[in-house]
Amino acid sequence: MKTLVVASKNKGKIKEFKRLLSDFSLLIKGQPENLEVKETGNTFSENARLKALSVSRYSNEIALADDSGLCVESLDGAPGIFSSRYANSDFERISRLLKDLEGCSNRRAFFSCALCIASPIGEILVEVEGRCDGLIVNKPRGKNGFGYDPIFEVLGTQLTFSEMSSYQKEVKSHRTDAFNKLVPELKKIFNF
Repeated sequence: MKTLVVASKNKGKIKEFKRLLSDFSLLIKGQPENLEVKETGNTFSENARLKALSVSRYSNEIALADDSGLCVESLDGAPGIFSSRYANSDFERISRLLKDLEGCSNRRAFFSCALCIASPIGEILVEVEGRCDGLIVNKPRGKNGFGYDPIFEVLGTQLTFSEMSSYQKEVKSHRTDAFNKLVPELKKIFNF
């Protein structure tokens, strides 16, 4: 069985990729616990590339990395690559974002997800990006999801990610969009 290392220590993210890749005969592993990768890129793609290259070299296996976040038009793309570091908790991140948007009529935003696969010899095998457009609502709505989900209303649905079922969210999400672009390339890489 061929191995693919997910460049993450986040068990939830590794589980999500295992589910997304369940149609492939792949052994999916998380990155080695003792490896730390600094996200010093200026874009989601650069950070995904840094992680994939570091993990593939270190593990001597093909590695898949992602970087994703929320970009708000009237905040010049913030929080962007700093989405998870915008504040210390989901509640604080949402509070800060809503405060930063006070008085702004332009609430357009999008989630972006960059995926990168790299080989142990330092070769980028594939890079793709997915996107989900929407609006930032004035106050949190819904009970599902995490992160910015309660304040992100998906364009054309009138629902936040937190108001959607997990299936609805999966169909609309930026990760699914990126993953759908990745699948044909993944088949070529692993000869499926």
